[in-house]
Amino acid sequence: MHTVAKLHYESDLSQVDIAKRLGLSTATISRLLQRARAEGIVRIEVRDLVSPDALGQSLVDKLGLKQAAVVEVPSGQSAGALAAPVGQMLMRQGLSVGSVVAIGWGRAIRAVMETGLPPVPGALTVPATGGMQQHAPHFQINEFARLAAETLQGTPHFLHAPYLPSAATRDAFLADPTIAGSVSLWDRVSVAILGVGLPHSSNSPDETAATPGERALGDAVGDVLRHYIRRDGSVIDWDGEGRMIAMSADQLRRTPLVVGVALGEAKAAAIVGAARSGLISALATDARTAEAVLSEAEKD
Repeated sequence: MHTVAKLHYESDLSQVDIAKRLGLSTATISRLLQRARAEGIVRIEVRDLVSPDALGQSLVDKLGLKQAAVVEVPSGQSAGALAAPVGQMLMRQGLSVGSVVAIGWGRAIRAVMETGLPPVPGALTVPATGGMQQHAPHFQINEFARLAAETLQGTPHFLHAPYLPSAATRDAFLADPTIAGSVSLWDRVSVAILGVGLPHSSNSPDETAATPGERALGDAVGDVLRHYIRRDGSVIDWDGEGRMIAMSADQLRRTPLVVGVALGEAKAAAIVGAARSGLISALATDARTAEAVLSEAEKD
């Protein structure tokens, strides 16, 4: 029952998704959620409502962001509701033919790409990191670059390389002309659209595909492109940091706009750390997450 409640209320998964993951019927999931509320495991409160625009401005002021967009996303609904504000952020950047948009991975990114972005004919899309041998839909980063290019009416560039190669093979991957061509676009990115990850202790190994070294990072509050961050914004120098095939922390900080797309109160500390690190400079989220982030930022 605790697991079902956490998946629904913290991870923002629908009852259908939870039923598939746990091998149960949706009716059973519904009964367990009702029981969790009845027994006080889950408490539903009526909040003093603050307008999404006001929450967005508070996030900008408190976290030093360039932009923040907050929308109401009813519990259990898709993060695809964030596609519209992410699209508006893209439009404000004045993208044109040849502009480069980098795409990350994650459930929220998947939902935004499947919902679609506004047209920017001639834009180039590129994965912000290499991929992994992982079947989960939210890790299919080349597919996200393709979807983004399709709705932008642009051209996708793919990256057929792992995000974490061995030390012996990294140089060989980067010497490949096709891979090198995609990686070279990272220095030209105008906008990056990235997820903000939870600490791996919050997810099962199958969900994160993290290495033992990544799972051992006990002081990490989350990550951006597997750049692991502490709550104060410092980036952790873990054993894979120097050999990843991914946009570097410096490249992200030099990018004109890096939009973090994240839902869930459990991600509050990760979002605060990501903003303080400079790895994201904008945020698209929902009202409940925004309130949790502001509350987390007030703890200092």
